[in-house]
Amino acid sequence: MVNTQVTLCGIPLENPVIPASGTFGFGQEFAALYDINCLGSFSFKGTTLHPRFGNPLPRIAECPSGMLNAVGLQNPGVKHVKEVELPALAKIFHKPVMANVSGFSVSEYVSVVEQLSDVEQIGWFEVNISCPNVHGGGMSFGTCPDAAAEVTRAVRAVTKKPLIIKLSPNVTDIASIAKACEDAGADGISLINTLLGMRMDLRAGKPLLANTTGGYSGPAVFPVAVRMVYQVYDAVKIPIVGMGGVSSAEDVLEMMLAGATAVEVGAANLVDPYASKNIVEALPRVMEQYGIKSLTEIIGAGHR
Repeated sequence: MVNTQVTLCGIPLENPVIPASGTFGFGQEFAALYDINCLGSFSFKGTTLHPRFGNPLPRIAECPSGMLNAVGLQNPGVKHVKEVELPALAKIFHKPVMANVSGFSVSEYVSVVEQLSDVEQIGWFEVNISCPNVHGGGMSFGTCPDAAAEVTRAVRAVTKKPLIIKLSPNVTDIASIAKACEDAGADGISLINTLLGMRMDLRAGKPLLANTTGGYSGPAVFPVAVRMVYQVYDAVKIPIVGMGGVSSAEDVLEMMLAGATAVEVGAANLVDPYASKNIVEALPRVMEQYGIKSLTEIIGAGHR
């Protein structure tokens, strides 16, 4: 009998599989298909201080082995999330949930976290300083160690809940940014968000996305994500949530060998709504195939 349990920032998970923010909404659509309590947790839709319609259309483009998105953090705002979405979520999901938050200034990050801190079901805050699809916020905080640390310190001051900082891969030195977040009080690091990319519309002779650029996700980015998780594991002592192109139980194990404690599944959920469920169900069999008795024994084992 294998053991799929892990502990993320002091909170136990039945398994390390966590659908990624932006690919799982607030759980309602997926709960209509299967019991989402089979998941370790999930990261709900990125939430900002004010409601956002997002970027103009078109904002999705298919690519070989992945997709581009420039949705632009479309969400109903923190007030609606707290008063409507989270009470509804509590009826269908009975585990701690990960709250993904974004902002366009340090004060906005702080305000969103303050307003959500008293929600009992929120286990962790995943602070997104890595979104490539918005202007004047998001990724601009995640491309410099000092800016990343500033957001981390400010949010750390207003919540006692575990704080996981989500980093951008669109940088030259991911390890230094992760270390700056750890030094500023982060309890964990999640990576990677999408890679910045674009497509051209041959008929129109202009960029395919209205936003010009978008975030590239899917299986093609998996080797980049594994490399960055591996590098950050050597740089910090806090847990890592690995993501980027994960689409199988084998991918989960690979991420964990590189250093991840838990693993988020993103674009795969948009291709197959049962993707995360299928990974959870396949995990024990794949662990047995590779002689793994407990997942905790392989976290970072690729470094030994």
